[in-house]
Amino acid sequence: MAENVGNVLVISDLHCGCQVGLCPPQISLDSGGVWKHGPTQRAIWGFWRHFWDVWVPNATRGEPFAVVVNGDAMDGAHHGSKTQITQNFADQEKIAYEVLSPIMDACQGRMRMIRGTEAHVGQCAENEERLARRLGAIPDELGNHSSYDLWLEVGHGLAHFTHHIGTTSRVAYETSALMGEFAEMLTDAGLNQRRPPDVVVRSHRHRHVEVRKPSANVYGIVFTTASWQARTPYVWKVARVGDPQIGGSLIRCGDEELYTRHFTRFLPRSGAVSFKGD
Repeated sequence: MAENVGNVLVISDLHCGCQVGLCPPQISLDSGGVWKHGPTQRAIWGFWRHFWDVWVPNATRGEPFAVVVNGDAMDGAHHGSKTQITQNFADQEKIAYEVLSPIMDACQGRMRMIRGTEAHVGQCAENEERLARRLGAIPDELGNHSSYDLWLEVGHGLAHFTHHIGTTSRVAYETSALMGEFAEMLTDAGLNQRRPPDVVVRSHRHRHVEVRKPSANVYGIVFTTASWQARTPYVWKVARVGDPQIGGSLIRCGDEELYTRHFTRFLPRSGAVSFKGD
């Protein structure tokens, strides 16, 4: 059984293989060519390095931590899009491996991977499973190195992870699906006399928001994670307002409760221009 630690880092929606997803500064491709950062990927990579090199050691106080990759590690060839660095899935897996293998070393093998959206990671998440196996992510009870959901003990608390949750393009309704998800989890636990989660984690939206409700364990918490991908043409169509957020999250076990901290950053918006007369 994997070690139970009191710090769990959550990252999701890396979309490695996308021109505006997470990628090392330079990567060689199957053709022998080389892909190098543009301005957007360079900014995202800078946030990534600051997250792991500065924010994580401070937030965890230098203590051991585990990592949950909560889906969509790769971009795939989705929705008829043309925004991939390459649609060769072996290349996309290589990019994701180069991104995540140092993190596997940093967490000393305490990594678990959640399966994301089939449009991105293949039917039955076959591409994500292949990546998870290559990385050596901790297998589930079936021997798979990725899974659709995860119940994880964090110190004396319990957290539940899965990738998907309902989305909205309206800021006013961002928390509605979170409260609905939390209520369903608590109802299911009550009806089936199971231990309820203290923290519920979802991704998919590329935007972080958190809701807390008072409980016998101080608080029940549900949040969605930020992403590591800038806005794509598909996102411009479905969510024109509300920029994707870049970042990751920490679940930490204190003396009495689980609590969370979040690293959230924003890319610059389009610059203002004016029409000037002669």
